[in-house]
This record gives sequence, structure tokens and C-alpha cells, in this order.
Amino acid sequence: MTDLPFRSARQLAAQIRAKRIGCLELLDAYAARVEKYNPRLNAIVVTDLEGARRRARAADAALRKGKAWGLLHGVPMTIKESYDVVGMPTTWGAPALKDNYPERNALAVDRLLAAGAVLFGKTNVPLMLADWQSYNAVYGTTNNPWDLARTPGGSSGGSAAALAAGLTGFDAGSDIGSSIRNPAHYCGVFGHKPTWGIVPPRGQALPGRLAPTDISVIGPMGRSADDLAIGLLAMAGPDEIDADGWQLRLAAPRRKALREYRVAVMLTDPNSDVDREVQDRLQALADFLGRKKTKLSDRARPDIDTREAHRVYIQLLRAATSGRQSNEEFDQNRAAAAALDPGDESYCARMLRANTMSHRDWLAANEARHKMRWQWRAFFAEWDLLLCPPAASAAFPHDHEGERWERTIRVNGRDVPTTDQLFWAGFTGLAYLPGTVAPIGFTPAGLPVGVQIVGAQYADRACIEFARLLEREYQPFVPPAGYE
Repeated sequence: MTDLPFRSARQLAAQIRAKRIGCLELLDAYAARVEKYNPRLNAIVVTDLEGARRRARAADAALRKGKAWGLLHGVPMTIKESYDVVGMPTTWGAPALKDNYPERNALAVDRLLAAGAVLFGKTNVPLMLADWQSYNAVYGTTNNPWDLARTPGGSSGGSAAALAAGLTGFDAGSDIGSSIRNPAHYCGVFGHKPTWGIVPPRGQALPGRLAPTDISVIGPMGRSADDLAIGLLAMAGPDEIDADGWQLRLAAPRRKALREYRVAVMLTDPNSDVDREVQDRLQALADFLGRKKTKLSDRARPDIDTREAHRVYIQLLRAATSGRQSNEEFDQNRAAAAALDPGDESYCARMLRANTMSHRDWLAANEARHKMRWQWRAFFAEWDLLLCPPAASAAFPHDHEGERWERTIRVNGRDVPTTDQLFWAGFTGLAYLPGTVAPIGFTPAGLPVGVQIVGAQYADRACIEFARLLEREYQPFVPPAGYE
């Protein structure tokens, strides 16, 4: 069996229930690992170990009385810094919020606590959760445990790094631009981006914000597909304001074996060329599935123009985050957008237009999105899943120079804008679809590669089940060297 710190949350909970290890004992084991390994990673940036120890002692006492709190009883966990947790700051990496101590937990935090978790810390993020690197002026830079000179991804980069290095038993992130999927891929762990709207985000927001954000979701991260299933079960379901009118009943997976699945495979796209080292791992997976008699197609796609999908996604993505602008910033951006050449289709130009567009233009983009949703529905009437890259490359070296849209990464021998990778976030995320990332191998340099498993809207359990089958039959989580 995998060494204790690297076991799944489900395995850890089973060890606790069987009384092979105590809740406090396990928490202290992770705390010792944080003390030893976190200085090189800077993945966990805030802790409340005394509060966690009180809860762990209570969890031990409950078990002695034969009472289990839930599926995560006694499992030590961390959570993305952007979630509100009483007693810990929520800054989103912004110095102006360094003293923001919320008065109540995020709803998802309360639900995970109700499932029995022992929350002991928070993990690092980029400023305003807006990068595939995790660095900010409040907490500094988080490193990838597979290569400290590289990013762990973002914006849930601290979460993925902590999981990969065995510093925590479970975590949860958020995703509007692959912020769960990208770090899971870069760090070799599992992550699930739920169908939009099924996991209420209340308390995972900037101070004073209550309305859910378009496209944005929160979801579980772990070292196994089972952990994603447990986390989703704990976190999902209507918020109090909606609970009188609807219930969540996600369909159980219809397929029991890999040979029963109908799977489309997408290796690259003109909007975001994928590095050959990543494509090779996806192709190796497809070859394996072929040997397992899975019905495969490398041509099946929804009837959607991917260039148009990417355009609409950037428009709605930047509209969704436009409320973060101050009045002064909005006025400056509006003037800059008005001065653009009408033919300028650069990422920066698209962002400026979306940040300041009229509601009428937003309605037109939303209409285009909903037409695409119907095309996806038709596609998933024939195919169970789409397998595609989570990003265009494996983890890239730290690069904090200039603005994000000015930076480049190396893909197939060429320097390309980092923002091109947003295609792999938005092609499916735009349409509210669930996506699970599972590890599937390594580049020749030893960097992790993941696959994005996309299903129909509300087919979250099917995505996670397919990841579970891959974990069992193809590749489980593999710890990085040096964290024994």
C-alpha cells in the first residue's frame, strides 16, 4: 500500500475508522511534514494547528463512543486560500485584503466539516486567482514539487502542490479558467471541475459578494478519483436560498468497464497547439483504451466552430470577472477599448472589450453560448465522454515578468502566449460541462501529464468513474521523489 502521507482521503478515513491510526496522530504526522517540506514549496500559507488539534481530539473522542461524523471523519485537509474560514485570513493574494478575517465559513467549508474533515490550513493562490502560477505579494511564490523551478499551476496551485507532496489529506479549489484542472495536470493529482451551479460557491468570493459568478465553480481535489467522489458528495447540493425548490440528483455512471464506454479523443486544436510531449501521453492512453475495446474516435466533435467557441469564452470570462474593476479602472479600460483597432483580436484587446462591453453585447454572447450547449447535448447523445488536454504543455518555469498576456511558454519549439491555453479551459467550461483531470504519465523530463475527462452537463459521476477506472487500470497517483 502507498505510504501513509500519500494515501487517498478515503484510505485515510478507513484507517481511522479501523483505529489503525488516531485523528490527532494523523494530523500531527501531516503537521510534521508541513514543517519539513513546506519551506521549499510554500504551498500551505496559513495554518491553525491548535484549532485543528482540538477538532482532531474531538474526532477521536467521537469514535471511541462509536460515532462517525461522515466519510471524511478525522481526515486532515487544507483548502484554497480564497475560501472563507473563521480564524484565517481570506486575501485572494491581494495586500489590501491581508487583514480580511471572515466572520463565517464558506458553505463548502461547513459541508466538508460536516463530513468529518479536520481543516488545518490554507493553500496559496495567484493575485485575484488570475494566473496559472501561484504567487502574490502577501504569501510569495509556490513551487511545483516535481521541479521547484516550475509553477504548480493556478489558481489552485498551492492545493495541488500540497497534495502531490503529501502535506495534506484532501483539498478543494475553484475553476473558471482551468484553475482546478490546470494544477492537477501540472502536479500529477486528481481534480474535478463540477457542472456549473451544482456546488454553491457562497463564501468563496471577494468580501461582500453573494451572487454566483458565470462559468466559475468550486470543486474537490485529491490523490484519487474516490476522493473526488467523496468531496463532490459533501460539497454539492442547493444553497439554502434554493433548497425549497430543487434537489440535486446526479445520475449514477451507466458504464461499469472501459470497454463499455464511447469516447472521443481530441489531442490538439488550432486555437491552442498542444506540445508533442503532452499529445504523446494522450495518444498512449488512447492506444491503451483501444486495447481495452473502448469505442474510440479521434474525429468525433460537437458541431461547433472552435474559434468561435474560444472567442465567446474569452468574452464571457472577462465579463464574469469585470466586476473586480474599480470605477477608475473601468473608465481607463473603456477608453483603451475605444481606441483599439477594430481588427485587433489579441487577447488583451478581447479582454478590454469584454471588461467594458454593454449588456446587449453580453446577451448576444450568452445566446451564442446557449446554442453551443445544444450542440454539446447532441454530441453527448452519441458519445459518453470527450478526452482532451487540460493545458497546452506540462508545467512551465516560473515567469513573473510583465502582464500575464505578455508572457510566453514553449510549445513544440515555439514561444506562444500563455493565454492561448485558455482554449482548453473554455471549450467545455463555457458550456457548463463537468471535467475531471486524472494523471496519465510523464514527459521525458519527468513532469506529470493529466487528461481532461469531459462529460455531458450533470454527468459528473461518469467523469469521475472513468477517472477511477484509469486509476485502477492505467495509472494511479505517483508521488514525486524527495518527499518520502
